[in-house]
Amino acid sequence: MSAVLQPDPPILVREDREGVTTLTMNRPQQMNLLTSEMIAALQAAFDAIAQDASVRVIVLAGAGKGFCAGHDLKEIRALGELPKIEALFGQCSRMMQTISSLPQPGIARVQGAAAAAGCQLVAQCDLAVASDAAKFTTPGVTWGFFCSTPGVAVGRNLQRKHAMEMLLTGDLVDAKRAFEWGLVNRVVPAAGLDAEVERLSRQIAAKPPGTVAAGKRAFYRQMDLGVEGAYALASTVISASFAHEEGKEGMQAFIEKRPPNWK
Repeated sequence: MSAVLQPDPPILVREDREGVTTLTMNRPQQMNLLTSEMIAALQAAFDAIAQDASVRVIVLAGAGKGFCAGHDLKEIRALGELPKIEALFGQCSRMMQTISSLPQPGIARVQGAAAAAGCQLVAQCDLAVASDAAKFTTPGVTWGFFCSTPGVAVGRNLQRKHAMEMLLTGDLVDAKRAFEWGLVNRVVPAAGLDAEVERLSRQIAAKPPGTVAAGKRAFYRQMDLGVEGAYALASTVISASFAHEEGKEGMQAFIEKRPPNWK
């Protein structure tokens, strides 16, 4: 009798629960490498979520011991030619930028190693919760390919000298230092990681979605402006928030000393 071939498990697993969508990169034996297939799966999931009003918060996770080990060097080596390699990184850069453009906040759940573009994923998410066993590194410089694209996201999370230390040394940064440097928001014991991610997700999911979406969009736009332009943009957005039905309900609830009733 011939053996029955089992289908490969899905490369990306989506779980929806009460407004929180968890996307789990599901190639634990490969440390959830960002192959072109994984990048495409993430892009498709983000594109779908962007249009899904039932999703209030996104949690990005990795199956197994590690969060994500970055790009697949064997795939890059096989591409060989510069135009093909550039196309891969263009695909990845688009996916990374989609995270910031989503109306829903994204939380990275980091249980283990996040290396190179995996570290970039953590930095690109709006928030990050890490296990005390998590490690972070941008090691490309050691092997002759500077982690330039991870440096975009990492450099926008950390102070410049901390970011450059990671990029120039390739050293491992433990969870405690990652917290001190601003790469993650919380560090908890491994046994408490899911509970803390759940707590933070639920706290944000309870907020009015229109207000959250507008605030997130304005935050990232103003960060790239000068102070005068940033205040002009922020003033427009906050004025619109107060005039929006969510803002009106929030003001009324505050004045009446009751919880707001979001529609």
